[in-house]
Amino acid sequence: MAALQQTPITFQSRSPPSTQIIARRTTNLSFSGGFKSLKLPKITVKVAGRPRRHGARMADSAAGSYANALAEVANSNGTLEATSADMEKVEKFFSDSEVFYFFSNPTVDIAKKRDVLDEIISSSNLQPHTSNFLNILVDMKRIDLISEILKEFEIAYNKLTDTELVIVTSVVQLGSQHLAQIAKGVQKLTGSKNVRIKTVIDESLVAGFTIRYGSGASKLIDMSVKKQLEEIAAQLDLGDVQLAVIYITLKDSRA
Repeated sequence: MAALQQTPITFQSRSPPSTQIIARRTTNLSFSGGFKSLKLPKITVKVAGRPRRHGARMADSAAGSYANALAEVANSNGTLEATSADMEKVEKFFSDSEVFYFFSNPTVDIAKKRDVLDEIISSSNLQPHTSNFLNILVDMKRIDLISEILKEFEIAYNKLTDTELVIVTSVVQLGSQHLAQIAKGVQKLTGSKNVRIKTVIDESLVAGFTIRYGSGASKLIDMSVKKQLEEIAAQLDLGDVQLAVIYITLKDSRA
């Protein structure tokens, strides 16, 4: 990662604000703007066999190493917030399966990958060290780890900024007021300096919402109608079919 650390950084330092509550919507990560016009060379993707378990562990370790290196560089140069924003842009691009398969396919020439990467970088105005980081992944043939790297970077970012990640799942998108209230509530529970909210839409909840937070989103606050119905069904010994009829009735009445 020496090349990454030597990249000159021109962005000014911007420390995370005190007791900041950050609400971000992360659903529907579709392309926007000029990137839709990007044409990828046609390739044939070969699906490899099921990876071995020790190989998966090594991949996780490598992704963590790359992500932590990037986070450390950004933190030391005062660009951690801007780099986090870059990672959201990168996630948006690579959420497209065609883009991901193009870069992860070992049969595609590296020069072609660099050309497409240049288009992505120029269209999204990524910072120099972020651009250099992506080029390193392409050159080292590790770009296939980008999804894992993005997850590991978020973990590193949250640790460096004392940020609690909260996943709010609801039937419809909640308003900013409700998200702010949820963020403040979780902040009191955890004592974290910052709270970052990600929203997910799940119509199977019927109504209400769920809140996940903590390490690996292990803690759950379930305020959904689905949860309440399941508890009632268990008490009344209702079968799955009867419960499904209740779901459908409630959804029809809501529509």
